[in-house]
Amino acid sequence: MDRKARNLVLFEEAMQKVYGPYPTDTSDPGPWQPPSTPGAGGHKGRYLWTDAFGVVNFITLSREKGGGGGHSRPLYLELARRLADAVHAVLGRTRDGAARLPGATDAEPLRGGLRIGKLDADGQDGDGQYHHYLTLWMFALNRLALATGEARWNGLAMQLAKAVHPRFMTERGGKETMVWKISTDMRRVLVNSKGNLDDVDGLVIFQLLQDTAELFARDTTNDSMEKRISLEAEIEQYRRIAAGHPKTLSGDPLDLGMSLWTCHLDRDAAWSRPLAKDGLAIALYRFLPAAQSPITAGRKQPYRLAFREFGACMGIKCYEDDPAKPLHDSVQVVLDAWEGKVLKGADEDLRPINLVMYAAALIPGGWSLRDRLLTLLRA
Repeated sequence: MDRKARNLVLFEEAMQKVYGPYPTDTSDPGPWQPPSTPGAGGHKGRYLWTDAFGVVNFITLSREKGGGGGHSRPLYLELARRLADAVHAVLGRTRDGAARLPGATDAEPLRGGLRIGKLDADGQDGDGQYHHYLTLWMFALNRLALATGEARWNGLAMQLAKAVHPRFMTERGGKETMVWKISTDMRRVLVNSKGNLDDVDGLVIFQLLQDTAELFARDTTNDSMEKRISLEAEIEQYRRIAAGHPKTLSGDPLDLGMSLWTCHLDRDAAWSRPLAKDGLAIALYRFLPAAQSPITAGRKQPYRLAFREFGACMGIKCYEDDPAKPLHDSVQVVLDAWEGKVLKGADEDLRPINLVMYAAALIPGGWSLRDRLLTLLRA
């Protein structure tokens, strides 16, 4: 079996461990719903970051296995739809499930934002809303819209964007800036500092949503909600904040990977070029040499977290998108080193996030569809 085929087998095995058992031999998944126990590892089985990866990974499977027609493409797109609906049904409601989050309605279900899905309601690591989780979920909905041709998913992402944006904005010393965690009801700031990438994440994701809305608006039969929403003011505010907050990298693998992933969505921006240059240097001279060491199954790896390394691998692959480049070979060595431990590891709290990010690192697929959007916009 060649490397590409083997990676696809490992990809599906990882997804089955989180969301299975789901069928693979039919176009209709029948009664399947995303499992709540253990599910994606969060509150009532839903965790926003993990499930964002889940949705996009199902889209990747729809492309990788659906190229020859048949049942695969509709099957995996339906799995992605149901997972997105499950996230909204759980994380778009209060923890007891009795009501939608404040501000949301049946007509506008994401006007109250989305909870992270933390197991604890309160405390240092309690539930709330993270800016970088929300923008990641917006991206997943955007990918679902483009993959299915259904504008409503991008409309929901724009609805979410419009609702949460002002809740993360603040001023310090007379300058516009942000906070990165707020309460589930969006009424209180829980962490009064800005995430390193929150401004540029908002900038590129909101622009992506706006571009996609313009794409769907060309269809005169489409009367989706996104025709009535503009994110231009929010995009300009992110641009102003980003201009006043130069970007640096910490060396953390996940920070490295998500930085490169964000950069690949807007390669020519003034903030993107130097950030990507620094990221590639860290990948080449620090991350990859250290991460290619063997992982011993059953033994704890001090200072190494699988999902963080997989985030780095995915970001490197998305930015350096030519599989023939040497960095891809080095990334594959890292993934090979983790294979046995991540697929056969104990059922621990981090297992779902490890598995979905492992799959995304094997085949970034749906995570690097910006070129497809640009092609459609220029058609």
